[in-house]
Amino acid sequence: MSTPAPSSASEKLTTHLLSLSTARPYSAATEHPFLTAAGNATLPPSLLTLFLSQDRLYAAHAYPRFVGRLLAAVPFSSLHPIDSATERQNRQIVALLSYALQNVVREAKFFEETAESYGLELEGWRERKATRDYTAEMARVGAEGSIEDGLVFLWAMEKVYLDAWRYVGSLAASTGAAGLPAVTALVANWTNEEFVKFVDDLAELVDSVKIAPGSESWFRAEQIWARVVELEEAFWPIGGEEVAVLSV
Repeated sequence: MSTPAPSSASEKLTTHLLSLSTARPYSAATEHPFLTAAGNATLPPSLLTLFLSQDRLYAAHAYPRFVGRLLAAVPFSSLHPIDSATERQNRQIVALLSYALQNVVREAKFFEETAESYGLELEGWRERKATRDYTAEMARVGAEGSIEDGLVFLWAMEKVYLDAWRYVGSLAASTGAAGLPAVTALVANWTNEEFVKFVDDLAELVDSVKIAPGSESWFRAEQIWARVVELEEAFWPIGGEEVAVLSV
């Protein structure tokens, strides 16, 4: 990652992270060839099925463990007055993490229902290295990082997904291509108003924890952001990979 310019003390952390020039450009994660094919209606159903099988593992297995670790790390203390800023912020963190957990339970079910509706078989796929790398990093940050690190990681994951599926939706709208119905369902799932609000609420929460520019936490946030971009780019499968990842 290139060395960022000094930040203003008033600059929001999420704005700063989005402005960074990372080792892998943001567009590599949000405009990946997989996403372009999805938006242009040229995505093979088998490649979409591979993606869904991996995303189900991420959502059903890794995400709940990650959010659970963050919930356990919320720094509640009996020394904090009920109406103190710290107590209010902790409650806000719990509320948003609780929503994230409820939503990912719904999402895991959504994958199964989408696959069943459109004849996509989720069973029989081996776990990709990119999936293992992603879930391992989630586990590491959840176990070793601070609550602030975890919140940055969570926002970064969701922000990339929002922008990636907005890109797919914009391509489909501009070309008028009649793509896979399952892709239309995925675009709706990750670009609807409720999901946009969730990502915005996460950004507001990350900015509210007051990570100071130039601090160690600030630099860790930059590293987390760059790593999430790398992981997200690798998470999208490439053409032909669906043959190699099928179990035998």
